Amino acid sequence: MPGWLQSLRRRREARVLQRRAIPDALWQACIAQLPFIAARPAEQQVRLRRMASLFLDRKEFSGAQGFVVTDGIALAVAVQACLPVLELGLDCYDGFVGIVMHGDAVVATREVVDDDGVVHAYDEELAGEAMEGGPLMLSWADVLPADEGAAPATAYNVVIHEFAHVLDLRDGQADGIPLLGSNAERRAWGQVLMAEYDRFCERVVCGYATVLDAYAAEAPDEFFAVSSEAFFVTPRALKEEQPAMYRLLASFYRQDPADY
Repeated sequence: MPGWLQSLRRRREARVLQRRAIPDALWQACIAQLPFIAARPAEQQVRLRRMASLFLDRKEFSGAQGFVVTDGIALAVAVQACLPVLELGLDCYDGFVGIVMHGDAVVATREVVDDDGVVHAYDEELAGEAMEGGPLMLSWADVLPADEGAAPATAYNVVIHEFAHVLDLRDGQADGIPLLGSNAERRAWGQVLMAEYDRFCERVVCGYATVLDAYAAEAPDEFFAVSSEAFFVTPRALKEEQPAMYRLLASFYRQDPADY
């Protein structure tokens, strides 16, 4: 990026950070509800706070069916969404603007066509949904842990899950392989991903307890998203159970959260 453009961008960001400054009380209340973020070093928390301000300036929140999006709600989503791109940059989320918040899970009608061409309709309960170009949908009831501030018992995190899908979709495909620098990197990623995915599916079929929710066995893209949840929320458990997958995610996100 040319020097003059970098300078212009820095000035714009400085104005945004002043206009979108997050009050101390609001910030402290937010991270107190998110122990996996509160455990991060102070330097990373400062960067996350800065990035959250920029995120809130770039994205448009709206409430569905009368749901009111407060500053606290928007910040809770923003800080969790920023965690995966802390080292990658907010530009990774430039492909969409809108975030639609529901008070609770949404029931969506789906259709599938079987091998005989017969259409079958069914209802699916959604805590969140990401689609190429947006908007992104989230259920507020699923955003914060049930026991706010307590150490997470599971890796479940709908915000990280859906924003992992956003990263996966950057190359136009929902396949569990995010946008990478070369075809060789894609092939190497796919080899590790599929080996880990197959191993995980075998454990689920055999009835073994797993760090990842069994939903990860639905497809490689869901495996990537659910693994990303565990990578950030319960990283040591993921590293112990699936070290190869942990290393793959660490190389992509450029983070090593098990250290924290």
